[in-house]
Amino acid sequence: MVLVIRDVQDEDLPAVLRITNHAIAHTDALWISTPFTLEQRQKWVSDRLAQGFPVFVAVSENGDVCGYASYGAFRAFEGYAKTIEHSVYVDVEHQGRGLGRMLLARLIDHARQAGFHVMVAGITAGNEASVALHRQFGFQNSGILPQVGRKGGRWLDLLFMTLCLEAVFEPEKDIP
Repeated sequence: MVLVIRDVQDEDLPAVLRITNHAIAHTDALWISTPFTLEQRQKWVSDRLAQGFPVFVAVSENGDVCGYASYGAFRAFEGYAKTIEHSVYVDVEHQGRGLGRMLLARLIDHARQAGFHVMVAGITAGNEASVALHRQFGFQNSGILPQVGRKGGRWLDLLFMTLCLEAVFEPEKDIP
């Protein structure tokens, strides 16, 4: 499958909404239970772009949006200005094909070029696929916050992983 990673466009928003709402309904990746509306996703994208943050989509050769990724501020205070937190979501039908890796690589490259220092991943503890993806890029475990969220009547732990963007990491060379 030939994919292109590009900036989000207005016509991509229904697919971004579908991918997001699937994750809400079927995973613990988002700790909410109410699906987003198209208007909410439009506002999220416009807010990210207005703040100078990227929203990328992975698009197949036939124009289908297969995944998306973005990053934004980690915390609002100026002391955190060089730290960002990101999200990567891949359509369920396209998982396991390297799309998450492509999207994350694009985010990391963009964040480095933008001069950010640290990228944070907030991952539901136990999401081994996401943990493995992040380890491929050199993310390190940086702590677990136990039982800080709930979904489906269960308490969930939040794993933080971090990547220092100023360190050069080459997955092909640095992973044994």
